Amino acid sequence: MENLQKRNLAIDMFRGCTMFLMVIVNDFWKVANMPHWLEHFDVMEDGMGLSDIVYPMFLFAMGMSVPLALDKREAKGLPMLDTIKHILSRTLALLVMGVFILNSDLGVSSPLGYGKGIFWLLMVVGFFLIWNQYPKESRTAKPLKLCGILILAFLAITYKNPDGGPFKTGWWGILGQIGWMYLFCSLAYLICGRRKWVLAVLWGVFCLVNLSVTPMRDSAQLLGPNVLHDFSEALHLGQGHSVIMALGGMLLVLTERRLAHRSTVAKLTVAMTVAAALAGAGVLTHRWWIISKGLGTLPWCLLVSAISVAFYAVLRLMEKYGITHWFTPLKPAGTATLTVYMIPYFLLSIWVFVNPVIPSWMSGWTGVTVCCLFGCFVMALAWILGKLNIKLKI
Repeated sequence: MENLQKRNLAIDMFRGCTMFLMVIVNDFWKVANMPHWLEHFDVMEDGMGLSDIVYPMFLFAMGMSVPLALDKREAKGLPMLDTIKHILSRTLALLVMGVFILNSDLGVSSPLGYGKGIFWLLMVVGFFLIWNQYPKESRTAKPLKLCGILILAFLAITYKNPDGGPFKTGWWGILGQIGWMYLFCSLAYLICGRRKWVLAVLWGVFCLVNLSVTPMRDSAQLLGPNVLHDFSEALHLGQGHSVIMALGGMLLVLTERRLAHRSTVAKLTVAMTVAAALAGAGVLTHRWWIISKGLGTLPWCLLVSAISVAFYAVLRLMEKYGITHWFTPLKPAGTATLTVYMIPYFLLSIWVFVNPVIPSWMSGWTGVTVCCLFGCFVMALAWILGKLNIKLKI
């Protein structure tokens, strides 16, 4: 029987590494003349850089966490209705955060005179007031949460984009996309239980959806819009590339569970075989589709999935043999992930107030190094906030 009380450190390390990289690559906009292999490739450019694999790997990590979290709730004897409420509340939180960030990215031109800096500052304060991990005995939690709700309501009502448009949903933002993926994967796992083959069929279906509507090398579509794609769009899953990543993470954890009593060598062999098969399928489909994060093509999905499986296998080995001390500085990114994600928005609000000029030396590897140091600074801030009992928890 799997020990559900023991935390899977490899998943924390996986999630922590991807979030740390996400903070760094999101800061690359300041850097001129950056090595191309670190950047996002253009939509129609055949290939992918480091920036193109970070977000999908985070989705993969989210998928790995879903079965473990839901099984832990079941082991505690929590009613199914409570679990569904928990899933819906987490989804709502991610959607709300995603929409606020989306609108800030569109630009802020409020008739009240505040700009993006004030919007970011109040937004982050509102998020922390609502979703901070308050002590159970706290008497101030409800009033503070109400203050956070009022702050977000104020921003939503008074917001205008530079074209005069109102607060809107759009594509839900990155956190919103994660919210929809989390909702789908969680409900799929509750419905399918531990029947891995059903989830594998779902994964295959979304691969077919992706192939059918994603433009090929000659810009043609294999099938074009179809009923499966319509269902996918209705569930806010697009052409399926994000859910392919998340379901892949779920399947990896369930496969590992089946191999629990096998030797380390056997587990590693299976993991590397799966990674090789995914990479091979990525190379094969690359004959007809380019590798593109912007288009969400299947070759890109399969190659990133292969990297994710291999990376997780290596982290599992490190966990088994106690090679985990290197992760200590990155631990906040693995255990206080949302806090780490929000800190840069607070720092960016200060940046907007100061309005500094980006120096000419913020270029090439010097600029990349500064972005890495910025990531370390964010980790340190998250650690300090944790010590002060300030941590986003949904």
